[in-house]
Amino acid sequence: MGLSIGIIGLPNVGKSTLFNALTGAQHAVVANYPFCTIEPNRAIVEVPDTRLEELGQLVKVPNVIHATVEFIDIAGLVKGASRGEGLGNQFLAQIRNTDAIVQVVRCFDDPNVVHVNPQPNPISDIEVVNLELTLADLDQLERKIERLESEVKGDRKLLPVLSCAKDLAGHLETGQPARSFSGHDKNVVDNIARELRFLTAKPVIYTANVDETGLAEGNAYSEAVQEIAVKQNAEMAIVCAKLEEELVTMSPEERQEFLELAGANMGGLQQVIQKGFHALGLISFFTKNETEVRAWNIPAGTTAPKAAGVIHTDFERGFIKAEVVPFRTFTNFGSDTAVKSAGKMQLEGKGYIVQDGDVIYFRFNI
Repeated sequence: MGLSIGIIGLPNVGKSTLFNALTGAQHAVVANYPFCTIEPNRAIVEVPDTRLEELGQLVKVPNVIHATVEFIDIAGLVKGASRGEGLGNQFLAQIRNTDAIVQVVRCFDDPNVVHVNPQPNPISDIEVVNLELTLADLDQLERKIERLESEVKGDRKLLPVLSCAKDLAGHLETGQPARSFSGHDKNVVDNIARELRFLTAKPVIYTANVDETGLAEGNAYSEAVQEIAVKQNAEMAIVCAKLEEELVTMSPEERQEFLELAGANMGGLQQVIQKGFHALGLISFFTKNETEVRAWNIPAGTTAPKAAGVIHTDFERGFIKAEVVPFRTFTNFGSDTAVKSAGKMQLEGKGYIVQDGDVIYFRFNI
């Protein structure tokens, strides 16, 4: 499945700088004034996975095809965005089409970079953005409720949906996100959320954008972001977007060396993708043939036929069996022949739940 991550935040917090760092190119213009970005910047990036590289070297095929993620750099949100301030309606609509959100929070002092507040205030900044997302969702939901109140007169089966929508509206009015709503049939809630594409139902990765001095252990600003992430059971990353953007032209090995010298064990791209996968409950499995090895992303808990369908719908429709080898088992033995000789090849049916790192060959007939 394709993964789409929107990068949001207040103006001039480092969104476009982070976008350039994550995508490894100068796709986005960076300037010291609000709304430098109007149209969203988009870039598709390979998901780093050392297992796939190891598998490719082992089976000696010409093509190693990584799964991909699309990053979308969305213009800065301001107070009143849900009412159209700063082109807010346009920007919020762009966020609705993403799977997850990276909310960039300014966690550095620099008098030369303008900010909406006299000085960085992560708590206030996060509250402003989250409030606008919530208000935008509430506006969508209120229009849905108006339609339901009319439709329910002719279809009493919609009463549970209307009741759920009204309670959800009350939940949003308290400033809480849609993802924390409970108390109604989950299918009803999920159907409403899918239809309206709630912004606050999306997983969020709070990303503290620090300067180089705060990269190793964070700072007081990033600690405030961490506290909010913990309270909301959200993911959190610490990056120095400016430093990573400066390292874009280096090789991956050189970049890693510089980041480690600055105190970072993992680059921004790895952090964001890893935490995005975790937030969305995604795993990867691998396929191979004579010309390529390839990674595929699926939700955890996916059955073998559904995983086959990610490759091609015919594979799911005509699914017979799956030949499965856990990644480390395959690399330990080194070849299909050795795996089979050792009796380590698993022949699985329709009920098999694919595990992260499985190397799979699907048998199908249509």
